[in-house]
Amino acid sequence: MKEIRLHEGELNVMELLWSNKALAAKDISKIIKEYIGWEKNTTYTVIKRLIEKGAITREDPGFICRANISKKKVQEIETKALIDKLYNGSMSNFISEYLVNQKLTDSDIMNLKFLLINPKKR
Repeated sequence: MKEIRLHEGELNVMELLWSNKALAAKDISKIIKEYIGWEKNTTYTVIKRLIEKGAITREDPGFICRANISKKKVQEIETKALIDKLYNGSMSNFISEYLVNQKLTDSDIMNLKFLLINPKKR
């Protein structure tokens, strides 16, 4: 699967699909209108873009939308893009800059050490 980059508006629609597995476009539009204030045409435009990107599929009848990409995968892609953009791809630079401004408990430090030693055992 190609790398799919999503903007904030697209993530709003994806969050609904990740939470609900499948929704009709009209239902997505109603929910987005209530919580974000978008008009129906705006929501449908975003859905169309997501379909073109391959992030969601549309099924008929009923214009049912389903996510084609997991939230975890999007998080991985967006995190990598952010680290590449702001920290020249250096995970250690990102972590050290982030940790400088945090107040970590002894428990936090122990958990971080464990994750560094055992990254697959979260």
